Amino acid sequence: MDAFSRSWTALRTAVAALADGDFERSSGCSGWLVRDLVCHLIIDAQDVLITLVTPAGTEPTVDAVTYWTVADQAPTGKDPLDALTVRLAAAYQEPRLLTFHLDDVGSAAGRAAELADPDARVGTRGEVITVGDYLTTYVLEWTLHHLDLIAHLPDAAEPPAEGLARSRALLEKIADGAFPASFSDQDALLVGTGRRAPTGAERAELGALAARLPLYLG
Repeated sequence: MDAFSRSWTALRTAVAALADGDFERSSGCSGWLVRDLVCHLIIDAQDVLITLVTPAGTEPTVDAVTYWTVADQAPTGKDPLDALTVRLAAAYQEPRLLTFHLDDVGSAAGRAAELADPDARVGTRGEVITVGDYLTTYVLEWTLHHLDLIAHLPDAAEPPAEGLARSRALLEKIADGAFPASFSDQDALLVGTGRRAPTGAERAELGALAARLPLYLG
């Protein structure tokens, strides 16, 4: 629960610190500008709010690892929902409107997470998951999107070290293999999810794990 709050707060703080011109820069998400990514974060925050008030009375069907699906190819930004996000982001016209909406909905999502019972079961995407596992998935989500946000903003604040470490650990469980100790947490996440191609030396270090990468998470 604390890791969720710290990761989410750090990401929203990084967005709040952006200059207006930064919203027109490319993000680490293929086909998306920073403004599109911020709009996606608003939708994510709405999803958190919806899920946390959708109780389920049956046993969990997924946990923080099996919640994730792995796609065969990287997103291009042309998926109908992705394309809708781009249109929604453009409709805001002014960056301050995006940041205001993210702060408004994002703060509510953060409070809801703090108040939630981690052992409670909720429904999302046709599955049942405990609140604790659900919020754990979002530590990975927030951390990856924080990296996406600052991909072309070298002076922006990085994700919290705890979030990077927890996200790496979760990604290793999803990949069913550990990244080499020589990989920083950030490099493990970027290479592991296809946000950066491994160098020749990195690929050699990855060994058999290289054949299972990248993992395009959805």
